[in-house]
Amino acid sequence: MASALETLCGQAFGAKQYRMLGIYLQRSWILLFTCVIILLPLFIFAAPLLELLGQDKAIAKEAGIICLWFIPVIFSHIFNFTFQMYLQSQSKNAVISYISVFSIMFHLFLSWLLVIKFSWGLSGAMIAMCFSMWVPVIGQFVYVLCGGCPLTWKGFSWSAFTNLGLVAKLSLSSGLMICLELWYYSVLVLLTGNMVNAEIELDALSICLNIAGIEILIPLGLLAAAGVRVSNELGAGNAKATKFAIVNVVTTSSIIGVVLFILFLVFQRNIAYAFTDSEPVVEAVVDLSPLLALMILLQSIQPVLSGVAVGAGWQKTVAYVNLACYYLVGVPLGVILGYLIGYQVKGIWMGMLVGTLIQTMVLCYITWKMDWDKQVELARERVNKWVLPESP
Repeated sequence: MASALETLCGQAFGAKQYRMLGIYLQRSWILLFTCVIILLPLFIFAAPLLELLGQDKAIAKEAGIICLWFIPVIFSHIFNFTFQMYLQSQSKNAVISYISVFSIMFHLFLSWLLVIKFSWGLSGAMIAMCFSMWVPVIGQFVYVLCGGCPLTWKGFSWSAFTNLGLVAKLSLSSGLMICLELWYYSVLVLLTGNMVNAEIELDALSICLNIAGIEILIPLGLLAAAGVRVSNELGAGNAKATKFAIVNVVTTSSIIGVVLFILFLVFQRNIAYAFTDSEPVVEAVVDLSPLLALMILLQSIQPVLSGVAVGAGWQKTVAYVNLACYYLVGVPLGVILGYLIGYQVKGIWMGMLVGTLIQTMVLCYITWKMDWDKQVELARERVNKWVLPESP
């Protein structure tokens, strides 16, 4: 839901409506805090919910304990994600980077201290994570409130409580768009957990998803860049510059994706051994490698197109595309291939990759055919509709 700020803050900054960025930031805090309170029961009762979904009792119990530790983390996300969107829309990426580096160093030290030095195990790791997630929040909060953004931060305002419905609509569309993507591969894990010989399958799948999770950090960085550039240029009324930015970022990400695709196919076994020394698990990872390589290739394009969509304010449209491609095509096809035909985890993943491929093709078509001059007008209408008069 915080990604709505990429649209709102980015377009407002491009239109030079600087004061509105601080208002949008505070509105997002109000909305996200409300949503976290509503979602708390899912974390509190995670263990019984997972058992109802058919997961192993031991796994569900451990997951339930971890979910309780995650409660302070999700509260930190309210501020962390919104501050990042707010700062990125102003191209203050260096500040985010410096704070992130310090946070990582702090996390590594605290993890070593609690897990290795004090031997607190899982509890120590979760305590370290809880504290570490609040470090960037404090750093960004101090930076903004102490004059780091003089144009866009004018202090707390009661205006943040106005027009919440309009912002909530875009925020919910943003949240739905991203959640449909994140839940998609969670479904893959859930379906795999119910298979025969699930332990090895889950270990191999976990390694593959970890590799994919590391690789996708590159496209996610380009996603943020695409969202900022598109929203800034649309807000400034530059349709031509918007199209140039899209071509530039999609081309760059695609080239990186092809290189990583080739590297992974060449070094697949070596990469698997970096995660485990179990020969059966390594063989299972190698067996899944072609699918993972294809996933890496698709991930180099799809997130960037999602960034373009966020920058332009198409979250609702992309949410519908994700719903149709992922859950009406990908998941049913994966169930058919995995369970009915008997391809097991490979079948599930193959079906879900087909859904991702169709979604990527649809987003490419929408982006290619879009009238960007019309998008400039829509962006102008959006920022002018929500702008507040300057205080006397």
